[in-house]
Amino acid sequence: MSRVYNFGAGPSTLPESVLKKARDELLEWHATGISVMEMGHHSKEFASIAEKVEADLRELLVVPPGYQVLFLPGGGTGQFAAVPLNLGRDNPKFAYLHTGQWSGKAIVEAKRYGEVQVAASTEQQGFTSIPPRADWQFDSDVAYFHYTANETISGVEFQNPPEVGDIPLVADMSSNICSRPIDVSQFGVIYAGAQKNLGPAGIAIVIVRDDLMGHAHPFTPSIFDYKLQANAHSIVNTPPIYSWYMLGLELEWLKEQGGVVAIEKQNIRKAEKIYAVIDNSAFYLNKVDAAVRSRMNIPFHLADDNLEQAFLTKAKENGLVNLAGYRTIGGLRASIYNAMSEEGVDKLVAFMREFERTQG
Repeated sequence: MSRVYNFGAGPSTLPESVLKKARDELLEWHATGISVMEMGHHSKEFASIAEKVEADLRELLVVPPGYQVLFLPGGGTGQFAAVPLNLGRDNPKFAYLHTGQWSGKAIVEAKRYGEVQVAASTEQQGFTSIPPRADWQFDSDVAYFHYTANETISGVEFQNPPEVGDIPLVADMSSNICSRPIDVSQFGVIYAGAQKNLGPAGIAIVIVRDDLMGHAHPFTPSIFDYKLQANAHSIVNTPPIYSWYMLGLELEWLKEQGGVVAIEKQNIRKAEKIYAVIDNSAFYLNKVDAAVRSRMNIPFHLADDNLEQAFLTKAKENGLVNLAGYRTIGGLRASIYNAMSEEGVDKLVAFMREFERTQG
């Protein structure tokens, strides 16, 4: 078997050691005689898995007291609705930054449940920057302020959380959670679908401050009610058990790499290598403001768009796959989450240089 380097934006590549461990434990987990996929969600065996996953995540992100860590169905998109449902009953007025397609989808969903104030938008500029803080406009009494920490499609990433005073800050970190250290105490809610940086699709992580729970709209589905899920240890219904288990394996792997601080250094190196090829060439182009370029998702174009298919075909022949840009904007894109090895990035960089030499 020969594995390729998968630069897909999500579902994304997983560490090979994680896949091998999952393979070895597929038929039987820890002498139980059954697979994790067959476990009862209220069993002591699964409880031990779930407890370790939460402990590892709390350790990696240094989650302080006063926060609940939930593991919920619905992915990040489910949280587009869950956030206003849980935080907007008493004050259905929310502020959002619009910096890309995913924040745009969150805005559309939130409008179902209250008034959305778009504090600033870069849509007219093609989502290639983040508006200066001085240009944001929103009321000081909104229930929360929402932003998308990393936009996978346009390749824009916040290098620091927005400063919004005492307003609860809500962050969609689906594509950069655990890729860099964060101060959880700065946030009211952090949510992330796992399928980009922490495992397979099927489960979302939600970190929510205690005081923001217990205020959900009465019509909030039980599986999205933070307080009900916290009280039930995220098992209001039968959860996506195998995705939860796989998330745990990837957290173990991340700890083996040295944790979030160590993986950030690797992520910086990986991104710098690709951006260096782009910036030192007239053959490749990245349109994003250099100050807010994503470390996780690097969209780029060729000087001659007609060469894109040849690039993708040749890349695949060299074991480099899923480099096509998002379907609505075209171009090319390399997603280099935690699990993408530096070796894979080096191979991509070498290929980009050779493709330019032969086609430029």
